[in-house]
Amino acid sequence: MMERNSAETLGLNALAWLAADEELMPVFLGSTGASAADLPVQARDPAFLGSALEFLTMDDAWVIAFCDAHALPYEAPMQARAALPGGEMMHWT
Repeated sequence: MMERNSAETLGLNALAWLAADEELMPVFLGSTGASAADLPVQARDPAFLGSALEFLTMDDAWVIAFCDAHALPYEAPMQARAALPGGEMMHWT
């Protein structure tokens, strides 16, 4: 299990990676309802960082590109997501 501080740092890195992508960033903002002007404040919110990680993990190609760019194992974004608010695993029993 990833520690919360490490997960928040990884979430910030994911948000920065998304912000640097001119095609993905507008899609991410549209999916969250946030604006570019909201990002400095939202970046301090662990739940918002979780949403950045959740968005990133929607596409394996994005996960691979992000992890390769940051020398991370491919499971790191999901581990970080699980450590942030709203990322708890659902138990269907």
